[in-house]
Amino acid sequence: MKKRSGIIYLDNNATTPVAREVARVMTESLRTNFGNPSSSHYYGKRAKAAVERGRKQVANLINAKPEEIFFMSGGTEANNLAIIGTARRFKSGHIISSCIEHPSVTNPLKHLEGRGFSVTWLPVDKYGIVNAEDVEKSIRKNTILITIMHANNETGAIQPITKTGSIARRKGIAFHCDAAQSVGKIPVNVQRMKVDFLTLVSHKFYGPKGAGALYVKGNSGLNPILYGAAHEKGLRPGTENVAAIAGIGSACKLAGKEMNTRTGRLKLLADMLFRELRREIPGIKLNGHPARRLPNTINVSFPDISGSLLLERLRHDIAASTGSACHEGRHLPSPVLKAMGLSDAEALSALRLSLGRDNNERQIMKAAKAITAAYRAL
Repeated sequence: MKKRSGIIYLDNNATTPVAREVARVMTESLRTNFGNPSSSHYYGKRAKAAVERGRKQVANLINAKPEEIFFMSGGTEANNLAIIGTARRFKSGHIISSCIEHPSVTNPLKHLEGRGFSVTWLPVDKYGIVNAEDVEKSIRKNTILITIMHANNETGAIQPITKTGSIARRKGIAFHCDAAQSVGKIPVNVQRMKVDFLTLVSHKFYGPKGAGALYVKGNSGLNPILYGAAHEKGLRPGTENVAAIAGIGSACKLAGKEMNTRTGRLKLLADMLFRELRREIPGIKLNGHPARRLPNTINVSFPDISGSLLLERLRHDIAASTGSACHEGRHLPSPVLKAMGLSDAEALSALRLSLGRDNNERQIMKAAKAITAAYRAL
């Protein structure tokens, strides 16, 4: 989308604008569903009904049962609950993950490593994809959990979740999938994927921030990591954020309605953008799989320049992001791109361009021209 400032927004993997349809539902909920969902009177029952409506809408999008959906404050809490909740259930053991996970997965795992759990960090290939056979080879007698993301936030690379889920199910090991970047962008079916836990995040697909959910398969066990009253079956205490839950439910309903057209249209626009950049900038390199990636995501390295400097030059034209981390004024290469085999220079020259439902062809062509001009100037 293009805001009044004239800046074209191409950072939808960071967050998306709240859809008008979702905002309307949330506004109405704020006005009318002010009761506590735990109260037994009319106003409490009205709020409770809104919560359960949102739960059903989330479940419908990912082919789950409503009672398997637990509302969270976002993806970070959902990932922590799936990982640390499993660890607390078993009290010790071995966990398998990958080297390209989001910090809300890697940091809980590092926390557990410091408390006696062992973690296998699987590598990825040059496209940023985990080999499911490596998952199977890494399983030990005391393996308690496998946690692999569905789609990478930087490159959009889609992981072999269904194959990994089949391995985990056959071995009787719990399987968690962080699907924060994929839900709402591509079809997600928890039955087909054979996951025990799945994280989804509202603000990645036109819902509000501070709202997420964790799918917990019916017979999967988790210990809580927060303690309080018996909200969300005692797994996540705290009075429910009714308006946010109405928002995430509305966003799920909208995603289900638009899924086919949204996916196809984003792929066409992303392909157009990369085609224009490759035509104008010899040596530009796509980071990630040419086909097995999110339809809206392009991560590209530019020859002989710094991605952060390019982004700074584009600040009045485009909102996007680099994969590098800034520490005390120094830009460090993305660990994800380094894990794929990129050199420091290639990783530091990268931009992530992530498109959304509000982008159009005119904006994409204008963005390509702006990027090309800024690159040539540098």
